[in-house]
Amino acid sequence: MGTALARAWLAAGHPVTVWNRSPARAEPLAALGATVAASAAEAVAASRLVVVCLLDDASVGEALDDTDLTGRDLVNLTTGTPAQGRARAAWAEARGARFLDAGIMAVPPMIGAAGSGAYVFYSGSPGLFEEHAATLAVPAGTRYVGADPGFAALHDVALLSAMSGMFAGVLHAFALIRREDIAPKDFAPLLVSWLGAMTPAAYQAAEQLESGEYGEDVVSNLAMQVAGNATLLATATEQGVSPELLTPYMALLERWQAEGHGDEDTTGAVELLLRGEES
Repeated sequence: MGTALARAWLAAGHPVTVWNRSPARAEPLAALGATVAASAAEAVAASRLVVVCLLDDASVGEALDDTDLTGRDLVNLTTGTPAQGRARAAWAEARGARFLDAGIMAVPPMIGAAGSGAYVFYSGSPGLFEEHAATLAVPAGTRYVGADPGFAALHDVALLSAMSGMFAGVLHAFALIRREDIAPKDFAPLLVSWLGAMTPAAYQAAEQLESGEYGEDVVSNLAMQVAGNATLLATATEQGVSPELLTPYMALLERWQAEGHGDEDTTGAVELLLRGEES
């Protein structure tokens, strides 16, 4: 990812100084016009805008703990948690730097590719973001989500968590047809179309969460969903498929129904998650 970002800035004509913990990995960028620094401290000293994209939060500290960040604008594109983003902001500010944390919603081939849909969440110093917005927008679109430095990571992980749930459902669906005379390539378009038709339900869920009213405009209430789950489980048994990707969600709905919410939408089950209870 770091290489992809540097390539995009070089292609746009920006002067770029790079440092990599594995020096050989910086050689292709040198061929494109980048200046290769011998150390992280040398790279930081080369420019006011410092962009970090490393393995994890710990590696950011390892690389920059002994560097002089005074007067620097530090943008951390390393994947981390909200708490790590906030702690890293305090760490940077204590060293005299402005700070932005970021969450990249793309894979490397999408970086710098026109029309790819790639974008990056940014949070932290509003002044830093405003000053460098044009430069930050070169590799991918930008979405500033607030002064709280933890918000970029929170948005990133929230979207990735939703994606993980979707992938779990996709795997279960393919498992159900796997032993039958149904070609996965023929089934995939149906799956994509169905999931696409269902995702706008997130808008209604958002409205219910905003209002706190989970019983408004309900089409398929919680009791119906819980009853229908029996068919999903029975089909999994018939097909010899483990229901382990579905049962945690089903158990959550059953617990919410048991608390008297059967006539409401399923959105209210979020309240159980906020309690931190285990199924």
